[in-house]
Amino acid sequence: MNEGRQGGRSPDNGPEYISGKLLIWAEKRGITIQHIQPGQPQQNAYIERYNRTVRHEWLDQYIIETIEEAQDFATQWLWTYNNDRPNMGIGGITPAQKLKMAA
Repeated sequence: MNEGRQGGRSPDNGPEYISGKLLIWAEKRGITIQHIQPGQPQQNAYIERYNRTVRHEWLDQYIIETIEEAQDFATQWLWTYNNDRPNMGIGGITPAQKLKMAA
């Protein structure tokens, strides 16, 4: 996806990104969707890694029965991911620890 002010976006070719509804939505907003090449997930490595982490650390752990429950789990997990989960990209410490070190 490419929305000028936010920079380019390159979604994979999953069903959620090739649906007609998304294409219509994007077209109405002047957004160009530029998919990665089929069979080349490394072109979107950070997103693929994040998606794998979501699946293994969150979705595979629970049986979710309602949309509200999914939203609650997602909110809790995302907070943990962004604050309490050790991040190898910043030396294996948590983002909260990194923030304290910067202060």
